[in-house]
Amino acid sequence: MLSALFIPPINAHAAEFPIDFGVHCTSLYLENLDTETVVYTKNPDQRRYPASTTKIMTYIITAENVNDLKNTMVTVKSSILHMLDGTGSSMAGLRADEKLSVYQLLNCMMIPSGNDAALILADYIGKGDIKKFVEMMNAKAKELGCEDTHFVNPHGLNDPDHYTTVRDMARITKYARTLPEFIEITNTVTSDIIGEDRYLVTTNSMIDPVRGGELYYPYAEGIKTGSTGNDSGYCLVSTATKNKYTYLCVAYGAPYEDEEHELFENGAMLDSINLYDWAFDNLSIKTVLDRKELAKEIKLEFAWNKDTIQLSPAHSYSTILPDDVDISTITKTYKVPESISAPVSDGDVIGKVELSYNDQPLATIDLIATENIDRSELLSALDSLKGFVTSQPFIIFIIVVAVLAAVYFIIILIFRRKKRSQRPVKKYRKF
Repeated sequence: MLSALFIPPINAHAAEFPIDFGVHCTSLYLENLDTETVVYTKNPDQRRYPASTTKIMTYIITAENVNDLKNTMVTVKSSILHMLDGTGSSMAGLRADEKLSVYQLLNCMMIPSGNDAALILADYIGKGDIKKFVEMMNAKAKELGCEDTHFVNPHGLNDPDHYTTVRDMARITKYARTLPEFIEITNTVTSDIIGEDRYLVTTNSMIDPVRGGELYYPYAEGIKTGSTGNDSGYCLVSTATKNKYTYLCVAYGAPYEDEEHELFENGAMLDSINLYDWAFDNLSIKTVLDRKELAKEIKLEFAWNKDTIQLSPAHSYSTILPDDVDISTITKTYKVPESISAPVSDGDVIGKVELSYNDQPLATIDLIATENIDRSELLSALDSLKGFVTSQPFIIFIIVVAVLAAVYFIIILIFRRKKRSQRPVKKYRKF
């Protein structure tokens, strides 16, 4: 009953911190995956063209609808390949009528960003209906909690109704990372999986030590690049791991080319690298709450020889914070009752504590009892008696009885006086 009085804990997992450098992208999102803490955003809910990062969702739908990725064979249809004629799409070089496994096609889609592979997979999973596949993409986005995402194709070519946000794409990517082969494929630099003379080469310079140049980042791991020119700008979804910390970065809308059609350097990659370096150099995991520490003490009723009970966090809580932050500056707001009544069991949820830093919510943690306490029936009975005696109905009853008694005595008094006055007066003879 006590637990029902409180809302279940909802971890905000947000503690965004200021950066001290400029960025190129219109939208950015950086999350520490170890603690699921969002540490930096810029326009995280602004709708953007996702370009080929769309293929992350295409991967999800494919992987969830094929039981055996490596042994399920698909025939490449000429009619599907011709759908991309004149689009200037990035291609994996698929050939009409060849048979490739779904696993091979996923490599073709994610490594060189083959739009041809994306369409072939969509046609196969949709049983000849690519629109049906796209409906599955949108249904999955909704299931994952994406509020500003809508797809119209499986490859990411521009369309006014094809959009997402960096926050939504982060949700999609975190889910994709749990699927078979996703991390391995998206972190592959080159592959001869469809033939030694048909090398697949990554479009992601950050993971390519040979062709990446100054954009190569040794801590990066995948995931997907994207660009449809000035419409989407440069886009990138990536992760990076260093010193046992892993971050996910979604970077959208970096400038693509100037007025003279000169290409800009990939600002999505530059921003991602700078954000990773900033996070690795300035942020670390700190324990804010320890499961073993006393958090709060409140009044306890109906327990023999015990007046208070101690509450502790249901679990320890750690999060990413700047290295120079003192844990004592974390604000703790307790939501607990003034008192509770025995019996109490070890582990009962009694209240909660809301944690925040610099006016930003961090998390809400349950506060639980740390011992078993029996109820004293004697104290309970005495309290019930006290409650009955001091209750309004009882007080009214006593008042009524008192008034009736007073009336009764007044009536008796009046009656006696009247009776006394009606007695015959004895006359005495005078002598």
